[in-house]
Amino acid sequence: MACAERGCRCCAEGRRHSSILYSILRSEQRTLPPPGPAPRGCPCGSRRRVALRSPQVACKAASAVLVKTLRFVQNVPCFQELPLEEQLLLVRSCWAPLLLLGLAQDRVHLETVESAEPSMLQRILTARQQGEQPPPRAPAPGRQHHGPHLPSAGEIQAIKGFLAKCWSLDISTKEYAYLKGTVLFNPDLPGLQCTQYIEGLQREAQQALNEHVRLIHRGDEARFAKLNVVLSLLRSINANVVAELFFRPIIGAVNMDDMLLEMLCAKL
Repeated sequence: MACAERGCRCCAEGRRHSSILYSILRSEQRTLPPPGPAPRGCPCGSRRRVALRSPQVACKAASAVLVKTLRFVQNVPCFQELPLEEQLLLVRSCWAPLLLLGLAQDRVHLETVESAEPSMLQRILTARQQGEQPPPRAPAPGRQHHGPHLPSAGEIQAIKGFLAKCWSLDISTKEYAYLKGTVLFNPDLPGLQCTQYIEGLQREAQQALNEHVRLIHRGDEARFAKLNVVLSLLRSINANVVAELFFRPIIGAVNMDDMLLEMLCAKL
């Protein structure tokens, strides 16, 4: 399916946008000074803000995995048969869980450090001492936020817990492929036109996974359920957190929709 035939705007602007991804993948790895000791944080550990220890290295690795993931998606024959609009809807909704599955498959480890960002209590006390208005409360979990936002320790722990779960199961290449198919073909997205077809593809991916597990892991009757637990862990991870963690430290406020559109229309 040629993007040019559908008037895809990213193809006309590919040279301008591709410089972002190119600079990430082609830039030489920078040697960073060793970080200092992590400051003692607030007792409510899950609220502490966390940053990557080596953001350049992690961002480069995540970008490479994202390219590999989109290449995998493009090579799925059933995906190619869908209209471009349906393809974009699916990819925009599942790029983050697919990326995390790819990171787990490539065994990309995350090294994080606590940030020096002051806690809410510290900011309130400082504001009172200076006679200023207390800072606004942080948005509740699940609400959209604007501007730079360091992920919390709890959000990072959810990603690390997911990766650890995948590694503990020693998931095979075929199992990863079936899991990705289950995530990719999500029939519950609003705006889809080929809902029944996509639902059938998701069902086929789950059936193929079940048959593979029964054939290869005959002594582990619970393995299929364990693999579905992996999918449930993915659903609890916010895509905004993934974007903030892996892409904002290097390329700033990236528009993931634009990047995915560019990559989907490119020959990866």
